[in-house]
Amino acid sequence: MTSTEAAAIALQDHAALWSMGEIRACDVVHAACDALVAGLDTPGLRILAACTRAEADYDVHELLPVALEELGLTFYPATSDAGREDAARALARRMLAGGLTPRELTFRIHQRFGHELPLTERLAELDDEYDVLEYDNGTVDQIDAEVTAEARRLAAHPDVPAAPKGQIADTW
Repeated sequence: MTSTEAAAIALQDHAALWSMGEIRACDVVHAACDALVAGLDTPGLRILAACTRAEADYDVHELLPVALEELGLTFYPATSDAGREDAARALARRMLAGGLTPRELTFRIHQRFGHELPLTERLAELDDEYDVLEYDNGTVDQIDAEVTAEARRLAAHPDVPAAPKGQIADTW
C-alpha cells in the first residue's frame, strides 16, 4: 500500500470515527494534514488541513464531506448502516494498529451497535463472552484471538461473512 493510499484510508477512518463521536474534530484536521504530507492534494483538503483547533469544532462538519468527495472517498452519515459499518471497520483497524485492546474493541462495538449490526454481530457476541469468562472454560487469550481475527476480517475483507461461532476466521 502506498503512503497516499494509507493516508486516504486514515482520513476516511477519522471521518467515520469523528461522525460517531469517537474522536475530536481537531483529530480530523491532523489526519488532513497527514494526508497532504503523504501527497494527497485537493483544494478542500487544504482548507480542512488549515483549520485551527478553535475552528475545527465549527467547520469540520462542512469541510470534511467536500474534502472526502474531492479525494473520491465517501462521508457516510453516522446513523446510516454504511456509516455504522465504516465506523466499525475504522475501530477494527485502530485495534490492529495497537490503538485499542481486543476487549476495548468489543466493548465499543457492543456499546455503539449492540447486536443489531450484522457486520459486527460476532464482536458483540465476543464482548458477551468476555463478560462470562469466569463462568466458562475459555481464556482471555482465546477470545482475544477471535477478536483479532474478526478485526482482520473487517479491516481487510469487509464483505467476508463472519466465522461461525467458536471458529476463528482465517482471512490471511
